[in-house]
This record gives sequence, C-alpha cells and structure tokens, in this order.
Amino acid sequence: MGLKSKLKVEDRGFLAASAFHIIVGVLCLAILVTVDLGLIHVGLIGVISLATGYGLFRRRVWAVWSMFVAAFMATVFALSTIYYTMGSDVLLDAAMIIYTLLTWIFTIYVASKRDRLAF
Repeated sequence: MGLKSKLKVEDRGFLAASAFHIIVGVLCLAILVTVDLGLIHVGLIGVISLATGYGLFRRRVWAVWSMFVAAFMATVFALSTIYYTMGSDVLLDAAMIIYTLLTWIFTIYVASKRDRLAF
C-alpha cells in the first residue's frame, strides 16, 4: 500500500501547501526556542502556520481564512526583515523572498480551489 493511498491524497497541491505550512510552522517554533524567546511574532507565525497546515491536510474550510492571515503576516515579516537586513545578509534576503513567493503561490492556489474543502 503506497503512501498516497494511506494519506488519502486526492490533490497534490493541497498536500504541498499543507507540507509547506507545517514545515514553516516547525521552523518558526524552532527559531523561537533556539534564538530568542522574545521573538513572539515568529512564534505566532509558527502557530498559525501549523494550524493552517493541519486545516489544509484535513480539508477544512477555515483553512482558507487561516491561510490569508498567514500570508499577510508572512509578507509583513519578510518585507520588514528584508528592509532591516538590506544587503548585509544576502542569503537571508533570498530566503525571505522565496518564503513570501511560496506563501502567496500556495495561498492563490488554495483560494482558487476552495470549493474542494469541506466543513
């Protein structure tokens, strides 16, 4: 029995979006714990990303709204990080740009297919 049948994957796009948000959530919480507990905004992004990943995996309709919140928070976080580290850390700037792009790509994808979500 393959992994696809065990997970009951009908749409790889939803699985990719779910995996992306779960990975981002885990990374944000790991950064919160290892770097500085004062980075509450990173922890909040992590918690919302984990909830969004769970909602997408379980195909909950509230995941669309959670995803929009996560996308706006990610955009503000990434743009402020890019602004304050402009040129001093090119790798961080590139990572923030890729993070923002992937967040919005998955948000647009899920929003366009929101009729496949259930209550």
